[in-house]
Formats: sequence, C-alpha cells, structure tokens
Amino acid sequence: MPLLRPPYPSIIQCRRGLLAASLVVGAGGLGQAQDLYFAQPYANRLQLNPAYAGLLDDYSLTLSYRNQFPTLAGTFQSSQLAADYRLPNQRSAVGLLVNYDRTGGIGYTRLQAGGVYAYHLRLNEQLSLSGGASVSYGLQRVSYGNLVFGDQLSDEGVTRDFSLEVADYKPVHYVTAGVGGLLYTERFWLGAAAHHLNQPDLAFVSQATLPLRLNLQAGYRHYVVRSTTKGEYHEISVAPTVAYSQQGGSRRAEAGLYFTATPLTLGAVYRGVPLPGAPKPQQVLTVLAGVGVGSFRLGYSYDVSLSQFSRDLGGAHEISLALREFDSLEAAWRRLKRRNYPSIPCPAF
Repeated sequence: MPLLRPPYPSIIQCRRGLLAASLVVGAGGLGQAQDLYFAQPYANRLQLNPAYAGLLDDYSLTLSYRNQFPTLAGTFQSSQLAADYRLPNQRSAVGLLVNYDRTGGIGYTRLQAGGVYAYHLRLNEQLSLSGGASVSYGLQRVSYGNLVFGDQLSDEGVTRDFSLEVADYKPVHYVTAGVGGLLYTERFWLGAAAHHLNQPDLAFVSQATLPLRLNLQAGYRHYVVRSTTKGEYHEISVAPTVAYSQQGGSRRAEAGLYFTATPLTLGAVYRGVPLPGAPKPQQVLTVLAGVGVGSFRLGYSYDVSLSQFSRDLGGAHEISLALREFDSLEAAWRRLKRRNYPSIPCPAF
C-alpha cells in the first residue's frame, strides 16, 4: 500500500485520503468506481441528464469547479466545461461536456470529454418532451512521483530512493454512453437518466467497473411575480425540487428549495433523506446563492456536513460561471411562426 510523500499531515488524514480515493477511483480490488457529485445540479445539468441540452437558452457555456473533502491530505477537485446550442430548427440541440477530476494525495487524474445530442418535441399546448444521449471518451492515470511505498521506509523513518513494488500501471482508456428524457411544462418538470450504460472498466489492476448511474429529478416552479418591462424580465418565484440517484451500492435522495427574485437566486438542498430498507445515509445541507448580470450567471455553494463522518472529511466548495444567451426578439418571431419551444422551468443554479 503506497503512502503519501513526507511531510505527512497526520497518519489519520493519510488513511482517510487513501480510503476515500480508493472508494472513488476503484483502482484496486474494490471492484466498483463512482462518479463525483456536483452540488449545483442545474448549473451542471448536462452532467445530470443529456436531455437538458438546449432547453434553457439559445446557447450557454458553463465553467464549474468543486473542491471536496478539504481536510484530507489530498482533496478531491473537479472541474467541468459544459456548452450547449439549440439548432435553428428548435427541435434539436447539441452539447459538449468535459470533466477533469484529480486528487493531490495520490496523484490521480481522470479526464472525460464527449458530445451530447437532444431532440425536443411538443406533445400539446402545455406538455413538452425532450430526449437526449451522450457519448464520452475517458482517460485516467496515477502519478507515482509523490508516492512512498512501505519497503522504502527504514525503522528510523528514512526514505530510500527505490521500491520493489510494481509501479508501471498504464493509463486507463474507456468509452461511456448515457441516455435521458424529460417531461415538462412551463411550471413542472420530471426527468430520468441512465449513465454508463456499458459500465466501462476503469481498473489499473484486476477489474473495477464504473457501474450504471441512475438519476431521477423533478420540481415545480411557482411564480409570485412574472413580468417583462422595457425588455427586461423580472421574476419572483419559489421552486421545490426532489432528486434520487443510484450507482452501484450507493443510493442518495435529496430535497431542495430555490427562491428567485431577479437577479438573485438562493437555495438549500438537503442530501441524505432516509430511504426505506437502506442504511442511514450521510447527511449534508448544501446552501447556494447565484446572481445574474446580463448574460452572465455566477453561483456559489457550500456543503454543510451534518453527520460525524462527513464533518471529519470536511465540506465542499463549488463555483459555477455561466454565459447564457436568449434572443427574445427572435423568440417572438418564432412564436408567430409556431416554431418556438418552451423553456424548462428548472433553476439556473
């Protein structure tokens, strides 16, 4: 078992770092890996469900960064670039999704990039349907330069320059695919998605599959005020949301509430709703705030740990920056030609 290169923060921190890293990347004999979680699911909606492509704007570009478990010797850091564009026919949208995950403690990195396609269909005057699919290529690797193996340590704690441990694990290449669907009106949405349909092998040694990840999400938006004055849109609304996800042996249910008073959005999401027949989950409260200025949206969230294990590992900081563009004049023209498809009412952050 490799140890972190000195100076060591503490033996407990190192053990926690290696344990958490093993749970996430599944590099050894644990058998299953898992995806990292974003606390702003609707800012990272292509990660949540490919069917969201093109449903909020004519086009958008979003950068996200998440720093998880900050008290560990090597924190988990995730960066994401997401872009989508609604084609002129209004029925189709394409997207790009790039994820980069790394943890400093063991030098682990994973880069995944792929394309997204969604097709939108109006079922009647109130109800619309969107279906989407994604295909991505991934590459993960471990850097051995910052690892120290047990046979490099003497009784006095002196570090030798070489080890007999095998450290020639090759980078892992994989392809993964997912699908999703959404039913929505101007106030309500219900979606489901399945990721990693082919369950690719991510192991450096033996076998460690990336199991199928299932997502369910729903919400309702109640508008208190909704008006457009001199070309500027103003809104006061409340949006309760629920979500459920399952990957391998892990299940997570959450409930959230978003309040929007243009240009400000505030929200809270409780993660760890008890499920029948499931072990008691780790409980986390995510608080978030977002502001929109022109075409730009800036969001920030922090995970407040409510369980002892979660508090020991620390919370998580997450930032999102989005450029969103919606042409209201073009939308009015499309509406006259009956070629306009409604936007989904989910929160932007």
